[in-house]
Amino acid sequence: MPPNAKSETEPEPAPVSGAEPAAELETANQKLEETTHHSKFRELDQQEQQAAESQRIAQVETTIAPKTTTEAEEAATTSVPVIKKIEHAGEVVTEAIAERTGLPTWGVVAIIILVFLVVFGIIFFCVRRFLKKRRTKDGKGKKGVDMKSVQLLGSAYKEKPDMEELTENAEEGDEEDKQSEQKLGRLNFKLEYDFNSNSLAVTVIQAEELPALDMGGTSDPYVKVYLLPDKKKKFETKVHRKTLSPVFNETFTFKSLPYADAMNKTLVFAIFDFDRFSKHDQIGEVKVPLCTIDLAQTIEEWRDLISVEGEGGQLGDICFSLRYVPTAGKLTVVILEAKNLKKMDVGGLSDPYVKIAIMQNGKRLKKKKTSIKKCTLNPYYNESFSFEVPFEQIQKICLVVTVVDYDRIGTSEPIGRCILGCMATGTELRHWSDMLASPRRPIAQWHTLKDPEETDEILKNMK
Repeated sequence: MPPNAKSETEPEPAPVSGAEPAAELETANQKLEETTHHSKFRELDQQEQQAAESQRIAQVETTIAPKTTTEAEEAATTSVPVIKKIEHAGEVVTEAIAERTGLPTWGVVAIIILVFLVVFGIIFFCVRRFLKKRRTKDGKGKKGVDMKSVQLLGSAYKEKPDMEELTENAEEGDEEDKQSEQKLGRLNFKLEYDFNSNSLAVTVIQAEELPALDMGGTSDPYVKVYLLPDKKKKFETKVHRKTLSPVFNETFTFKSLPYADAMNKTLVFAIFDFDRFSKHDQIGEVKVPLCTIDLAQTIEEWRDLISVEGEGGQLGDICFSLRYVPTAGKLTVVILEAKNLKKMDVGGLSDPYVKIAIMQNGKRLKKKKTSIKKCTLNPYYNESFSFEVPFEQIQKICLVVTVVDYDRIGTSEPIGRCILGCMATGTELRHWSDMLASPRRPIAQWHTLKDPEETDEILKNMK
């Protein structure tokens, strides 16, 4: 540098006076303040640098350090927001349905839960049924195989099988399956034939496992016993109320039955369910051709009941009520209706009317008849008839109710008949007994019409 410049920059010597110490103190304080200020800034800069370095180190550690969370924790952290989203969506849906339907939210939730349960139950039922079918198929397919039987079958079927034998066996199997499906119960009976008196004693012992035909899950069974093909004489047991295993122990005797004639007849046990206000339903029957058994011995056995095709109701049924007043000696008969009558005309219908007769010792004392109902098999009458019968004679008379088909040109033909009173049996006798046991009260009941020829023999025996 030039010497002139040096002289300009150098401070001029201050004059020596009393103010010099004060000026020096001020300059020293200023220098101290500047140095402390610069030192503070330096400390702040160092602290900022240290903080920045610590942040960098932390970032590097986080990037370099291994992950400490496990897969289960990550799944938990991710599943929590998903569950919350599902719950939120469910709440939104239920609130929307509640607003539209006007139902409370708890009601909507209950309905949704019920629908899910029903759908789940249907799916479970279908799956279970499908699995059951698969099991049955697998069970059929996984049966053990006997090699000896296979060899025997192979040697047997080298020749062509007889197709007729196969079809016969198949038909027999179908019949057995049908009979096994229709279980009508079984009957125990005993037969004793007396060669000296030419009589057959038939004992109805008991029945088991009968089907329930009444509303209460029971039946009111009774048994009819007769011989085919004549059906001239029928016997009936007592009615056993509300049971499916009745014990009868009743014996009936067919008299004047030579052994040669017995070989051509069939003994029938027909079991019915008694019903006072409707037709008696036939449960089943047992047929015993007498030529197939040895009457020289006492026979006692069980037999299964088989179904029938309406033998009991082929003539029809009639409903009427009886009322007797002992003090006045008055018998009132109300003919109510008939149904399922036998077709007597060419057009497949009938013109029925009902005759009521009071008989004693084979003589007709009084008779009356209803109006004629044209062209019907189910006539409705509701007509009342009164007879004067003293109390002393009520046990000696018979009430004969006959349904007749009216014919304008020829003679009117009887369709069927019921006999009540002293010669009555079975349901007719019960009806008559109920009337006498309940004086002044009308007792109504349905009756199955019997063959007129059969009842004619009973009326002849009254003489």
